[in-house]
Amino acid sequence: MSSAAGPSTQPRPPRSISAWGPPPASTTRNAGNTATKTYKRSRSGCYTCRLRRKKCDESHPTCGACTSLGVSCEYRKPSWWISTQARLLQKEQIKNKIRETKVMEKEAALKSRYHHANTSVGLTNPTHPEYMRHALPSPPNGANKSQMETSTLEPSTSYLATPTSAPPITTPYGLNTGAGNSTFIPATSSVQDPTTSALTSTVNSTVPPPVPTSSTTTAPAGQSEEWYQGFTDPPLHAPNNAALGSSSGSTSRPLSFYLEAKMTKTDRERSLLYHFADNVLRLVFPVLDIHKDGQSRAREILNSLDSNKSYFHCCLSVSAIHLKTIRKNRGKRVDNDIMRHRYAAVSELCKALNADNGHDTILDATLAMIFFHCSVGSPDDSMPDIPWNEHFTAVTNLVEKLGFVEPNPYMILPFSMSLSTWIDILGATMLGKSPQFAHNYRIKHLSGVSSGLRELMGCDDRIMYLISEIACLECLKGEGLIDDYTVCNHVAAMTAQLDHAEKSVDPTLENPLASGTVDVGKLTKNMTAIFRVAARIHLYSLLPTFAREQQTTVDLVQNVADLLQYIPSGPSGFDRSLIWPMLITGAFSTPTSSFRALLTERSGALGESSDFGSFGRMYCVLQEVWRLSDDPSPSNYAESGLLASSSRPSFDQTALPSPGIDTIGQRNKRPTVHWRDAMRRRGWQYLLI
Repeated sequence: MSSAAGPSTQPRPPRSISAWGPPPASTTRNAGNTATKTYKRSRSGCYTCRLRRKKCDESHPTCGACTSLGVSCEYRKPSWWISTQARLLQKEQIKNKIRETKVMEKEAALKSRYHHANTSVGLTNPTHPEYMRHALPSPPNGANKSQMETSTLEPSTSYLATPTSAPPITTPYGLNTGAGNSTFIPATSSVQDPTTSALTSTVNSTVPPPVPTSSTTTAPAGQSEEWYQGFTDPPLHAPNNAALGSSSGSTSRPLSFYLEAKMTKTDRERSLLYHFADNVLRLVFPVLDIHKDGQSRAREILNSLDSNKSYFHCCLSVSAIHLKTIRKNRGKRVDNDIMRHRYAAVSELCKALNADNGHDTILDATLAMIFFHCSVGSPDDSMPDIPWNEHFTAVTNLVEKLGFVEPNPYMILPFSMSLSTWIDILGATMLGKSPQFAHNYRIKHLSGVSSGLRELMGCDDRIMYLISEIACLECLKGEGLIDDYTVCNHVAAMTAQLDHAEKSVDPTLENPLASGTVDVGKLTKNMTAIFRVAARIHLYSLLPTFAREQQTTVDLVQNVADLLQYIPSGPSGFDRSLIWPMLITGAFSTPTSSFRALLTERSGALGESSDFGSFGRMYCVLQEVWRLSDDPSPSNYAESGLLASSSRPSFDQTALPSPGIDTIGQRNKRPTVHWRDAMRRRGWQYLLI
């Protein structure tokens, strides 16, 4: 008994290790209750993962979740947990990172869909270089070089005269294209190929002028004149610059008055929507707004905001970008608005693409994602987004599905097709490629069918079609499919086309505001003249002997500077509609050119509008080109990577001739840096239109 009552002298069994830890979830039961308690919080892992109820991989020094979220990985209670405000900031930072990650995932999925759609059409594009190689018959073994060159060039410039030998052709600006010089004659057999006999017969013939543009299809869209009740047609009086280019400048009510309240869910969305309608839309289409169809287009935009969810969120994202740019607001709230609505726009677009219906609404939303962002985006915008050319791949497929590519003179094209044509032609020059629908533009040019470009952006359709042909020629030259001699021949042929377009109009230019009213005809005539001279500069830059110091180039640049005097400037002017000709002219201007000073002056007149949109980006590109081209120091070129690498074969310096007496002490000329190379170096994927 005493032994039973006293303490035991036998050793106790060792306690299980699991006794020190929490009991298993399957064995934890409440008293009187047989339900199993499940633990949602992880019992191990970092503090952030325990708060988020996520499984932590416990990697060191930081776990994978904290690494992706960009937060510090701590296992004890962190310092930011003490303050409520610090907790909110940490929570907001994590939410923003998760939102950006989801946007990138959605954009990657959309990008892969675009890539799949692009490969589905693949080599069916007649302007694709691979299509050119596979669609043309292979020459026999005995075929000479001229036969291959002629066959290769035919798909892109088939309607242009291609003489094989001709006297030097001079232009009104005194430029010798070198089409008849023996310097560019290829070293081929003297026997003429039968396939070139038809082309040789046009040596001394004049290039046939295109058929005058039909007046039956000049309207970019066939909308009725119906309008929201209470909206009246504003007169085009412009007593001051504030009324220029604004279709609603003299109306008593802003455009946001006609927006329905049910379109937005929150006050923040309503504020962004009103800002877009009243402040962003007037920046997008300054030329279209002064035409009669401008109000119909505004009505169409309001309808799209109400019925197209992807279009709606795209416009709100653009409105937030504009607010961030003009107000220098770098806060998290504006960034959240941009990313949230951009994510929503991409999500709605993915849903529509998966459903494969409503192609017209998908086309409108995709074009809005391309063009609206060009109008308000800042040059240093680093927020994630899909490049414009990948969006345009989807536009190409949608246009083909909708059947808008047929050059039917009796078909009234929708506004979306006019906008697609504008982006396609000038966007091709941004990439150095042929336009997607270059063959259709060629047929329209010869048939005199309009695409509504004059009413949309101010340049005559015939000049835009010629710019498309110049882009095709540049693409063939860049792909190495034609030699310098063939390039010179086609430059001469297209120079004749530009000469004909210049002679077919009255050369007298007038101020479009001479009577106090914006004269649309005079304005578009002046803008067409500027585009025509810029197209000539772009064409001549393809010549092997082209240089910006040549007197011909200097005269052309000065001509553009003189023509700009007839374009209204300022925030309500039309400089934002001349981005492409300003880019081409400025890129080949010399440091002493008056064009540079004039461009700086007009940029200052724009005020804050010169800091964003295509104008601000264009000016940044020109400043980069001028910095690299004007500075003779080799360090600039070495830094930019535009000089040839050291892998070039070395030459014996002793075998080179000594410099002449007249060249001693003179500065070596540096080659002009191409504006496209400057953009590629800085990683800029701009659409400058």
